[in-house]
Amino acid sequence: MTDTPAGAPDIVQRGLWFEEFAVGARYRHRPGRTVTQADNVLFSGLTMNAQALHVDEAYAATQPFGRPLINSMWTLATMIGSSVAQLTQGTLVAQLGLTDITFPAPLFPGDTLYTDTEITGARSSASRAGQGIVTMRHTGRNQHGEVVATATRTALIWSRDHEEATT
Repeated sequence: MTDTPAGAPDIVQRGLWFEEFAVGARYRHRPGRTVTQADNVLFSGLTMNAQALHVDEAYAATQPFGRPLINSMWTLATMIGSSVAQLTQGTLVAQLGLTDITFPAPLFPGDTLYTDTEITGARSSASRAGQGIVTMRHTGRNQHGEVVATATRTALIWSRDHEEATT
């Protein structure tokens, strides 16, 4: 951290404290992320997913979509990852779960993934002082606005009280 001139703010990027989450609020995470076939092959290799629909263009050409499909786990990870800076950077205690994951339409190399998040629930933790449980509904769309993925995520988030007690 560097010193700032007198009177200048010293701002640290962070996500939201538990108290800042409002049920019904919607966040649009931008910019989007354009995926390449290289991303698809690398991610599939790193995760040991040798599905030919992702990594073999000749094979994929013979299948119903006629071209490679982006690995759905890349879509899920990128959709959630795009929300981190705005929502949970430095304020996340733990991710508690993912449910209701769907992939209603394919994502292809060259498509751009845009993610929105709606806050669907927030409550103080009954067992962990200074923390709250937030439920988020992530929706990923391609550049045409077509929904390509959805997921509900539950996370344990630090309360502002915790930050004030530790500084």
